[in-house]
Amino acid sequence: MATVTHVPPGSASHRGTARRVFAMIAGLAVLVLAVAASVVFGSSTTSVGDVADVLSGTADAEITTIVESRYPRTALGVLAGLCLAVAGTLMQGVTRNHLAEPGLLGINAGASASIVTATAFWGATGSTAAMWWALPGALVAGVAVQIIGSSGSGRSQVRLVLAGAVLSAVLMAYIQAVTLTKPQVFDSYRYWVVGALGGRDFDVLLSMLPFAGAGLLLALLLGHSLNALALGDATAASLGANPWAVRTGGLFAATLLSAAATAAVGPIAFVGLAVPHIVRAVVGADFRWQIVFSAVAGPSLMLAADVVGRVVMRPQELMVGIVTAFVGAPALLIAVRRMRGNA
Repeated sequence: MATVTHVPPGSASHRGTARRVFAMIAGLAVLVLAVAASVVFGSSTTSVGDVADVLSGTADAEITTIVESRYPRTALGVLAGLCLAVAGTLMQGVTRNHLAEPGLLGINAGASASIVTATAFWGATGSTAAMWWALPGALVAGVAVQIIGSSGSGRSQVRLVLAGAVLSAVLMAYIQAVTLTKPQVFDSYRYWVVGALGGRDFDVLLSMLPFAGAGLLLALLLGHSLNALALGDATAASLGANPWAVRTGGLFAATLLSAAATAAVGPIAFVGLAVPHIVRAVVGADFRWQIVFSAVAGPSLMLAADVVGRVVMRPQELMVGIVTAFVGAPALLIAVRRMRGNA
């Protein structure tokens, strides 16, 4: 007869689970506040009462237009933040490198090169056109890096990093060559490359959903296997996990997520780097919790950065990619110092 193990309420395991549940509830509360702030605050001054009037249908046309224009950028910020944060968590788990982030796969460079090519040679313009041109470029670059960097040896993580760095360097050289010789391409490219949530509509969001949904579902399925992989390939294999399959699946999920986000809002830096460190400090090393909590913390950071960018320079806007860089740079320095201290 099977024996059921009872976990005492005061045990370390019980306390850890309770702490994670509390952190998740707190994280969801912060996300709700971030969503509300994204709708209420912007480059145009509005109040909570104005938003309530819009929701009740009693606001004037000008206020209604201003508030409703914030709906798509808020929804896009939630989805892009989720994608980048979960992709960063996967990257750090697969490579066992706490400085890994989605740009490591060359996805940003691939998306940028694709947009520059489409603009220069096929006259593509507009955010929706950029989305559809950036997505295949990002996916092709991510897959190419995985193929180049794949190996059955234990040093495949090093090859992956080197492949991403080499491909990114080649693509960036191509981008510079095209934009320097075609000023009209540079004018169109420079806005997208900084990263921004504004100027997009729900069509961009809907186009992004299938790729984001597939990547998130695969990430959730890999949570338990990533825990085994963190113990080393030999230990993971002894626990029934296939290290090569887990690593390939994790990289593919990260590629889908970060390609969708990059194509939709541009190459926003540091979200995929900073959020996994925050999440790891809160919920611990279990990737099942890290992935779920990243899906909550990432949108909160993205929306908070977007609100700051809209408010700090009224009536102008500071693009969200610039704000996240200011937030993420200290996070990178802290991560480097901690890694050096543990060396």
